[in-house]
Amino acid sequence: MRVARARRAWLGGGLLLALLLALSLALRPAAEEERGPIVIGLLHALSGPMARSEAPLVAAVKLAVEEINAGGGLLGRRVLLKVEDSRSDPRVAAAAAERLISGEQVVALFGCWSSTCRQAVRPVVEAHRHLLFYPAAHEGMEQSPHIIYTGPTPNQQALPATDWAMRGFGRRVYLVGTHGIYQRRLGVVLRDFVRLGDGQWLGERFVPRGSGDMDAVVDDLRRLRPDVVLSVVSGDGNRALFDALLAAGLGGQPLLSLGAAEPEMTAFEGGRLSRHFSAWSYLQSQPGPANEDFLARLRRAHGQALQASDTAVSAYVGVQLWAAAVREVGSAQTEAVNTNVLHQSVVVPQGPAAVDSRSRHLWRQLRIAQVRPDGQLAEVLLLPRYIRPEPWPAFRSVEYWSDRMAGLEVRP
Repeated sequence: MRVARARRAWLGGGLLLALLLALSLALRPAAEEERGPIVIGLLHALSGPMARSEAPLVAAVKLAVEEINAGGGLLGRRVLLKVEDSRSDPRVAAAAAERLISGEQVVALFGCWSSTCRQAVRPVVEAHRHLLFYPAAHEGMEQSPHIIYTGPTPNQQALPATDWAMRGFGRRVYLVGTHGIYQRRLGVVLRDFVRLGDGQWLGERFVPRGSGDMDAVVDDLRRLRPDVVLSVVSGDGNRALFDALLAAGLGGQPLLSLGAAEPEMTAFEGGRLSRHFSAWSYLQSQPGPANEDFLARLRRAHGQALQASDTAVSAYVGVQLWAAAVREVGSAQTEAVNTNVLHQSVVVPQGPAAVDSRSRHLWRQLRIAQVRPDGQLAEVLLLPRYIRPEPWPAFRSVEYWSDRMAGLEVRP
C-alpha cells in the first residue's frame, strides 16, 4: 500500500511538473513579445500630390520616436515605427491601416492628411477598437471614440481668422478650394458664418486635386472683386493659385490661406503676394528657446532644408501624448491607452498641449501671420486665450449641421 501511495504521489508530482513545463512554454512567447519593441504605425503620403505637404509630418513623427528611444524607450522597450505610403489615395490608406493593425500588430496609428483619408481609415480603426492620432485641421462634425484629433476645428482656426479678415479688409468674401470633404464642408460653415456676421458671400469654386487650371477662379475674382479671398486649396494646387493671381495682376488681392503653412508657402513662393495671410497655432518663425531647440533637433535629424508647420508639430504632439499615456498606464495596450490619453497634456514648441476629454480634440491658441517674401510666416496677431474645441460650430445646432452635411456631395 505504501508503494502504491508513493507511486500515486510520484505520478501526481510528474503531472504537476509537466503542467508547469507546458505553462512555461506557453508563456515564453508572450514574455519574449513583452521584451520586444512596441510597434506603432504611420500613414502618410510619401508619393502623390500631397507628398510635399506631408513630408514634415513624417519627419516630426520619426523625430518623436527617435527621441523616445534615445531616452530609454517606453517601459524599458524600444518603440518601432512602421511606415506606410498612402500615395495620397484614401483607399490605399484604409488598406494600409488594416495591414498595420492586423498584420503588424501595431498598438496605435498616427497619420492621414485629408479628411477623405481620415474618413476612409476611421471604419477600420473603429472595427478593431483601435486608436488613431489625426494631426490636420479639419471641418469638425465628427467625434470618434477611437480618434484623438490634434489639429484645429473651425472654431479654433477658420472662423476667428475669417472674422479677423472681414474686420480688416471688408465683408465681401469669396472662397476657393480643392475638391474634398474638408474643403466643401468648411465652405458650408464659412458661408453661414459670413452671412450671420453681416457679410456678403460672393461665391465659391472648387478645383480638382492636382489641377493647375485656375482660369475660372481668376475670372470670378475679376468680375466679383471681393474684399478678401479665403483659400482652402491643398498641396500642389497652392502654386497654381499663387501663379494665377500674379499673372492676372492680382498680387495685391487680400488672401487668407487656411490650408497652406510654411512648407507650402516656401515651396510655392507664397510671399510673392503682398497681402497674403495664414492662421495657425504654431509658426516656424515664433521666437523662444523651446521652438529654436525643436527646429534644431528636427533639422539635425532630417535635413537642414526641412520646413516645419503647425500640422507637423501636431503630429509630433500626437506621439508625445500617446507616450505619456503609455508611461502612466504602465502598458501599451491600446484600449487602456485610449482611455488614459484623454487626461494627458504635454509641453511642445508652441506651449502646453492638452486634450479636451469631452471632444477628444486639443485646446489651441490662434496666431494670424503674414507671409514674408521668403515664405515664412510673420505673426501679426496672437489671441491670448486658448480656445476650447467645438467640433460642431456653436452658432448652429448639431442637428442643423448633421442635416446640412448629410446631403453634401463631394465630387472627385
